[in-house]
Amino acid sequence: QVQLEESGGGLVQAGGSLRLSCAASGRSLSQPMGWFRRAPGKEREFVAALSGSGVGTYYADSVKGRFTISGDNAKNTVYLQMNSLKPEDTAVYYCTCKIGRYYSRSEYFSPDWDYWGQGTQVTVSS
Repeated sequence: QVQLEESGGGLVQAGGSLRLSCAASGRSLSQPMGWFRRAPGKEREFVAALSGSGVGTYYADSVKGRFTISGDNAKNTVYLQMNSLKPEDTAVYYCTCKIGRYYSRSEYFSPDWDYWGQGTQVTVSS
């Protein structure tokens, strides 16, 4: 059973940066990891993903060029570096993990991930 624990959320001014961390236990390094978010009154949406090999990265258009997903295999931890934050980035951010190893691009963007963390709040003030 994979367990995920997010940290690093908080309050930041527009234009600022935050780095979210997701520590995984029980996870094989070949299992892809990702981040989703849910803003108040909105649907959950894909943010970024890291393939099981750690080579492939995927980003939502809304964060491309501002957010970077990366992993530290030694710590079994995935990070989401968020720069140039905007008020519309305000949301609860969830770390996710897939049960398998190989997935298509569309499967990364789908919310059908197998494991989810509890979420961490990110608030960007204008």
